[in-house]
Amino acid sequence: MDLQALADSFEPMTCIISVEVFPDGSYGNIRIVAGNKPYVNSIESPDNIAFAEMLDNTFVPDSPYERYIPKDLNFESACYASAVLKKTFHTYMHPERYPFWVDMYMIPITSDKPNTYYCIYTQELTPEADTKRMSNVDSSVSASVLETCIKLRSTDDFRHTMDEVISDIREMCGAQVCCIFLTDFSEREYSVLCDASALELGLLPVEEYLKNNYSDFFSIVETWKDTIAGSTCLIIQNESDMEVLRERNPVWCKSMEDSGIKSIVLYPLYFNGETLGYIWAINFDTENTVRIRATLETTSYFVASEIANNQLLEQLETMSTVDMLTDVYNRNAMNKRIDELIKSSSKPESLAVVYADLNGLKQVNDSGGHVAGDNLLKAAADVFKDVFFDGEIYRAGGDEFMAIVTGISREELENRVKKLSDYSETDGNVSFSLGYCYDDVDCDIRKAMSDADKSMYKNKQQFYEKHPDRRRKG
Repeated sequence: MDLQALADSFEPMTCIISVEVFPDGSYGNIRIVAGNKPYVNSIESPDNIAFAEMLDNTFVPDSPYERYIPKDLNFESACYASAVLKKTFHTYMHPERYPFWVDMYMIPITSDKPNTYYCIYTQELTPEADTKRMSNVDSSVSASVLETCIKLRSTDDFRHTMDEVISDIREMCGAQVCCIFLTDFSEREYSVLCDASALELGLLPVEEYLKNNYSDFFSIVETWKDTIAGSTCLIIQNESDMEVLRERNPVWCKSMEDSGIKSIVLYPLYFNGETLGYIWAINFDTENTVRIRATLETTSYFVASEIANNQLLEQLETMSTVDMLTDVYNRNAMNKRIDELIKSSSKPESLAVVYADLNGLKQVNDSGGHVAGDNLLKAAADVFKDVFFDGEIYRAGGDEFMAIVTGISREELENRVKKLSDYSETDGNVSFSLGYCYDDVDCDIRKAMSDADKSMYKNKQQFYEKHPDRRRKG
């Protein structure tokens, strides 16, 4: 068979790939046997989008593929599936190592050599994502992706929906356990957004398992990017793949092997160049690797987008309800909470409102500047949060704080107010004028606020009579 002539018969960049197979079914070298002119140009021409990414810019027929790109288990798996298992393969993906998207097709062809198998590899490169190419997938894959998208967009309960999505992904993968990690590399933190496991196994939730078995699992998480090594994902499906993982990440590999893990799918969730987290499946159905990869290639894109959208909404919610300086609720949140208490048909057993006005803020601003004033406000908020740790604390105004506490006894409330008062007497910086109201009859929030406010202003007058030098001026 004239493999060069076969490659030349294609117009898009195309090469012929060979896979060497040993008697035990494992494979050896994967080689680029021949390539047409557009494919050779992708390696040798400086004008081609891929040129700068090649390890070597000279095409040598029948060379191992690692001459041009780093060792990639996903690429090898696709070559084996197409050449040896005679499966057609298509995906549109964005390997992390490249500044472009790859639309790739693999088609098996007959072989006239024993223990050597061939496939046609053809590709097109696009600098940006092309939605038409992204949607051009197998019907069963597109059905799975569409079902996920519908679930993601048809509910207001994000957590519940993600639980459903990860259960679907676990079933599609035929995995024992599947989960989604969220990551914050600036804080070196991770969290398990959702997880699913085969019910018959009776396994612990992933987060509980990790806390029981790792003192610092994030030290593992932060190695995953290097372990994926610029590919789209990490798929370990046999002992040969596991040997590669042992070389790349021996600590993580040993911990998984010690836990009886023999196969792994690890997909990063990227959005706007940032890693939001990972989809992780263990002990999956390795007979279905091609479909798993094709499905997650697209699904991970939409899951990452939905996670990013939810995180943005949470940030906006925080900005609209939390005072950024003191990290307590702001006046907007206070007004909303008051409306809820007014409109609620059920009343708490008891309701307490505490007002605290920070004494001497203007003097601190005048003498030390607004940075000193901001530090005083933050210190005051910390004191208030410490005393009313189980209450709702609001910054009601510039130097005013308010706490709403339900279900507290009058004695406990008075003890806490005294603690704040004593703090004002002993601390040279944070000093409050205080007022409070306790109601275990009507629990009328408006009346409680009014009474507490009057009590606070009375206490403030007493403070300035005692400390005339700290009276506000101007």
